[in-house]
Amino acid sequence: MTAIELEAENKAIAQEYKELLRISYQTLSVYDKKIIRKAFDVAVDAHKDQRRKSGEAYIFHPIAVAKIVARDIGLGATSIAAALMHDVVEDTDITVQDIEKMFNPKIAQLVEGLTKIAKVKTDQEISMQAENFRKMLLTLNDDVRVILIKIADRLHNMQTMGSMADYKQAKIASETLYIYAPLAHRLGLYNIKTQLEDLGLKYTEPLIYNDIVSKIKETKEEQDAYIKTISDIISASLKEEGIEFTMKGRPKSIYSIRRKMKVQSVTFDEVYDKFALRIIYKSNPHDEKFIAWKIYSVVTDHYRPSPSRLRDWISSPKSTGYEALHITVMGPKGRWVEIQVRSERMDEIAEKGYAAHYKYKNGATEEHGLEIWLNQLKEALENSESNAVDFVEDFKLNLYAKEIYVFTPKGEIKSLPKGATSLDFAFSIHSEIGVKTRGTKVNGKLVPLNHVLNSGDQVEIITSPNQKPTSQWLDYVTTSRAKNKIKNVLNENTKKIAEDGKELLERKLRHLKITLNEQTLNELVNFFKLQTSLDLFYRAGIGTIENQQLKDFAAQKSNTLVNFFKKTIKRTPTSSSEQVQKNELNKKFDLLVFGVEQNKLDYKLSNCCNPIPGDDVFGFVTINEGIKVHKKDCPNAISMQSNYAYRIIQAKWIDSSQEEFKAILKITGMDTLGLTNELTKVISNQMSVNIQSISLSSEAGIFNGQVTVVVQNNTILKKLIDNIKKVDGIDKVSRVYK
Repeated sequence: MTAIELEAENKAIAQEYKELLRISYQTLSVYDKKIIRKAFDVAVDAHKDQRRKSGEAYIFHPIAVAKIVARDIGLGATSIAAALMHDVVEDTDITVQDIEKMFNPKIAQLVEGLTKIAKVKTDQEISMQAENFRKMLLTLNDDVRVILIKIADRLHNMQTMGSMADYKQAKIASETLYIYAPLAHRLGLYNIKTQLEDLGLKYTEPLIYNDIVSKIKETKEEQDAYIKTISDIISASLKEEGIEFTMKGRPKSIYSIRRKMKVQSVTFDEVYDKFALRIIYKSNPHDEKFIAWKIYSVVTDHYRPSPSRLRDWISSPKSTGYEALHITVMGPKGRWVEIQVRSERMDEIAEKGYAAHYKYKNGATEEHGLEIWLNQLKEALENSESNAVDFVEDFKLNLYAKEIYVFTPKGEIKSLPKGATSLDFAFSIHSEIGVKTRGTKVNGKLVPLNHVLNSGDQVEIITSPNQKPTSQWLDYVTTSRAKNKIKNVLNENTKKIAEDGKELLERKLRHLKITLNEQTLNELVNFFKLQTSLDLFYRAGIGTIENQQLKDFAAQKSNTLVNFFKKTIKRTPTSSSEQVQKNELNKKFDLLVFGVEQNKLDYKLSNCCNPIPGDDVFGFVTINEGIKVHKKDCPNAISMQSNYAYRIIQAKWIDSSQEEFKAILKITGMDTLGLTNELTKVISNQMSVNIQSISLSSEAGIFNGQVTVVVQNNTILKKLIDNIKKVDGIDKVSRVYK
């Protein structure tokens, strides 16, 4: 770099630092500014020789993260200092102890939490990413700020990911959608959540993302004009009522438009509530609720509301602390519009989450929803014995869940995730009550333990000291708190039975002249097709392993040597290259190639998404079934990319003129005379398409059909779908996955 470029860069770094102090949400004292300055100097020195992939000085990254922490999350000097130094320990010789000496134990603790897990052995069974998440979530016990800074770090990485390789972008974006966006949501950071989701979509489904972005741009002027019409009318009435407010249009996020298109199988144009209007009003704490409902009455004077879509989070705030009134009204031209009503205080909490809540708490003692959630999480973390991936899956269950509000017999209100059962409610009161639950009453009536609760239900738990959970209970609950507690109680019982089972098994094997050592144990586990030795001992303990089966095992064990020689003799004639030639002859055309080298490998097509040639796909190396091929938009793709990125290999189709594949189409429309005839004619006239099965039904003028067609590739399938859509009366055609 030339001296002039270096000077310009240093100027830019100094500018960023000033900006960081200026935009801080918290008021910084002289001492705070000293701490931040010192952290900034440590970071600048530590990263002085580092550059990012884009070529810019590395220090711009920690400063950008600190800015997100200061402005968007609203944390104070301790967190800003930790954000500035979040990569220092990982990238340089400075240790956590050094930071503690230079600053204080709190900053050192935050930096330690932010330093990634030491590289564990990448065993196929262990997902590095899931282990990272697990460590990160464990730090929630100590300080939620670690997670908040981690989210800021991830947001900046997502914003500056352009110069990375495609496969890295896909991995990082999948992790973001899988864990960081739900975490941001749960911590009340709705702005950041939306950015993370949109950027996640940009790198996991770039074509769809770009398509939605361009369509939003095309319709922007018309949408702006539409929203202005509504806001002008409502503004005039609010001013007449003497309410002080600001109003802004809020477009629906790209990710939520995509989700709606996917879930409801609709096109971009069919997503109706793409825009919302936000009214933020001034109020003292006493009048907040009164003014919100006054605004509701003004809005509904002009536009008819949808009663089923009214959300009152002012009377019952979400457990994230979110408060607002959401009204969905029928606007001009028959379009639904969502109107969000918030006071300035509520708006700050919605934007900043955790930090703003504490600003307004003023030493009040009532427990904030977030703290209750953190305490439950702490309990789940301490009791969790599952592997990292299961743990993260369980944890995720409680992140995005929509909430219901139910009452205790005394009339206290409790919030639970949507879909929670009466047994979940018992565990939410206290895990000891959950374990001893004998029966549950909802609204005075006795109901099964798996009864799904609705908002407004009053729930009573009947307990018995002799009651014990059974393995069936795991099917009765949805919350990870309840699942973990039930698993723990069951595990304790299982371990006792397994200890007895081990002794029993040793005795029986001794009779068969077999010693129970590690090798025998592995052979037995494989012989009985089990996962672990605990499973084996448990089955022996409950008596499901019969003597005859053990005799069969002993006989097979003595024949192992003979089998080994047989296999060796069989294998010898065909060398690997001859095998490849044989495969080439058997299958003249290889459809899929893997990796950068475009290797031809054995694979299976996965059942969860049924890929066909032409689909965007990737290979996933399984433990027992070799390579399985999935579509890039497979329902399980995000989870696989996030937890097992090291098992994913690039894959693409190279030709598809010699094989045929099945695809299932769902067709709906208005039942008209001759529609079936017209439909079959269109399908069978299409070149290279055979109908394998067809089921059609009509009810009260609505036509529903499911057709399984055999096609050679994606292009033919798309052409076929377009042609079916042209048939008079057909409303929708979509490809379904079993």
